[in-house]
Amino acid sequence: MAYATSDPPWLSLPAEVTTVLRPVVTDIVEAIIEGIPRDVPVYAMPMEGRFGQGVRRGVTVALNRFLDLPGTRLQALSEDGKWVYENLGRGEVRSGRSLESLLAAYRYGARVTFRAISRTVDVSQLPPDVLLSLGESLFAYIDELSAASAQGYAQEQSERAGEQLRLRGELLEMILRGDSSDGGVARLAAAVGWTLPEVVVVALVPFPHVDGLRGALGPDGLVTERGTDVLIVFPFLSRKARRRDLERALRGRRAIVGPARPWQQAGESLHLATAAGAHGVAPGPDRPDADGAPVWVEDHLAELVVLAEPLATDDLARTRLAPLDGLRPAVRERLTETLLSWLRHQGQRAPIAAELFVHQQTVGYRVAQLKELFGEALDDPEVRFELELVLRAGHR
Repeated sequence: MAYATSDPPWLSLPAEVTTVLRPVVTDIVEAIIEGIPRDVPVYAMPMEGRFGQGVRRGVTVALNRFLDLPGTRLQALSEDGKWVYENLGRGEVRSGRSLESLLAAYRYGARVTFRAISRTVDVSQLPPDVLLSLGESLFAYIDELSAASAQGYAQEQSERAGEQLRLRGELLEMILRGDSSDGGVARLAAAVGWTLPEVVVVALVPFPHVDGLRGALGPDGLVTERGTDVLIVFPFLSRKARRRDLERALRGRRAIVGPARPWQQAGESLHLATAAGAHGVAPGPDRPDADGAPVWVEDHLAELVVLAEPLATDDLARTRLAPLDGLRPAVRERLTETLLSWLRHQGQRAPIAAELFVHQQTVGYRVAQLKELFGEALDDPEVRFELELVLRAGHR
């Protein structure tokens, strides 16, 4: 730690301070050990066992090192001492306590030490300015201890967070494999604090769109990287509520969400989401992608079925759309657009006009053209089904 000047405050202390104070170290250690449980309630426990040994060692090392400093430019902590106080900080994380509790204990120890010095040492042996420097040095030293423990605390938190992420990623992979025979999924879910749901969905998000994703999903979302995508497993307990939650978290991320499945069959949800991405499945006219909403595969299953066999779809398109051959491209585009809307809305002019942003009379005119071109084929349910398939697959 840097000081206000280039010299540490204990440089101005005479080396004789150490000689005067060394004999009372044991008494000061005992006073601190006795008072910490009373002054810092979180440590109100017997100072015995591993905990008591750790506290006693920390206090003893701290006091003895402090008495090595007067009249020197030594760093506050040796490498071994730094390790001790970093580990005390780590221990607070492992014990579920806040860092502030440990720092409060340090401050208490400094006060006890200063009071003990004032009571035990013959003031005539230490001039007043030395006593003041002693107090300044003592509290500067405590700042160094606190900094080392804060570093250890932060490192332990970071490592634990990394381990937690690793275990959550491992849990996700186990779920996608459907590992349900030996209860390993349930045990690992419990270990990471994730409630194992009956039903999940699997979503894919491409890497350029993953910033802030974990925070948006919250603790319910399991996330891992695979290839050029990030995979998500998310509980789907209530269809309406969960779909809304995911829509919010995935908006603007070009996400594809597989169908809901029991967690043991989550691999199927991933398979269908991957297939949808590979075949370029996109939201339909009633769910424009302009608002960044994710693609829900369950809304595009028919489209996915068609796109899964592109050669067969091409042949079917050539056959069913043959009556439009020879038309100018702009005319053909208008008529195929109208035909798909007509099929989707079962011939109702009002919703067709609303979807195409045209007048109902225009719809009537175009439909008349289509009936003239296709003839009686438009009355055949099988032909209408096949026309809708090829048009939904993007053929025009």
